[in-house]
Amino acid sequence: MSKLTIVANIIANPDKIELVKAELLKLISPTRAEEGCINYDLHQDNENPAHFFFYENWETRPLWQAHMEAPHLKAYQVATEGAIATFSVIEMSVIG
Repeated sequence: MSKLTIVANIIANPDKIELVKAELLKLISPTRAEEGCINYDLHQDNENPAHFFFYENWETRPLWQAHMEAPHLKAYQVATEGAIATFSVIEMSVIG
């Protein structure tokens, strides 16, 4: 199976931007140490500070799925409950 690219868009509620940012930053180190993680890069929109974007590459989809069940991701979900306006994940594959 080819490597999996993940594009995750997170839009924080306007009054929760700093909370969401702090919690997203906590995900980076443990996720980069996970089996199968090639890169896990967090971005913040220059025009809209409530918009965060993860660009991720994983060796396989099953390893990414294991990441989605990791304790640090579960802790993030609890910490940011009610603070996220929208969240979307796109799974992509390199074709060229």
